[in-house]
Amino acid sequence: MSLLQRSMILVTAVLCLSVIYVSADADVDANCLGCMCEAATRCNATTACHHSGGGYFCGPFHISWAYWADAKKPVLLHDDPNRQGAFEDCAKDLYCSASVVRTYMKTFAQDCDGDGVITCKDYVRLHKLGRLGCSAPLPKDRFTSQFEECVTRLNVY
Repeated sequence: MSLLQRSMILVTAVLCLSVIYVSADADVDANCLGCMCEAATRCNATTACHHSGGGYFCGPFHISWAYWADAKKPVLLHDDPNRQGAFEDCAKDLYCSASVVRTYMKTFAQDCDGDGVITCKDYVRLHKLGRLGCSAPLPKDRFTSQFEECVTRLNVY
């Protein structure tokens, strides 16, 4: 199986999961969410938690503890957000981590690129750069190139 086929299968799986989980009033397009996941880790649900660049990140969306806390600490069903390990368990679960990203986007939605509308371009900046830094351009790195390739392939913008 080629890398492109494998990527498409992963994106399709995430999109299916995110469509199932999405609430009626969610603002982030499922394709946009899928491309963020693909860019972060190729949507690898087995991505271990690790320290990187001064932060602690977990799961397929590469979520930090602070990001999760800003998103009101969603947890797996019947879990307690104050339990040690609740963040890690949620961040490593596709449903729960997609909920974290959607809640973060809904809470902090803003026109990061200044074009007058809030689109996937703004959401990816919020995801990668945070609510206070999203007006900066995305870095020229693997995340950005993977994201751009995905949204171009899926015609998301």
